[in-house]
Amino acid sequence: MNAVKIPYNQLSQEILKAVVEEFITRNGTDYGADEMSLETKIAQVLLQLKAKDAFIVFDHESETTTILKKNDKNLKYIEDS
Repeated sequence: MNAVKIPYNQLSQEILKAVVEEFITRNGTDYGADEMSLETKIAQVLLQLKAKDAFIVFDHESETTTILKKNDKNLKYIEDS
């Protein structure tokens, strides 16, 4: 994997929100049985990023971003930026 972790605080607020919103609205993302507003979901993901319970990852090969939880086994293969 040719990817790096991107510190959330190195992104502008506008870009950070766009990355998180795209991740949340991506097909296949599951937030359980309870319906939540988009703003609530964004706030939850931002809290996870700030607490270092999740990380933004940029893949150079596909030129895409994703957000991985800190216990994701793939994180051990990803460098810090």
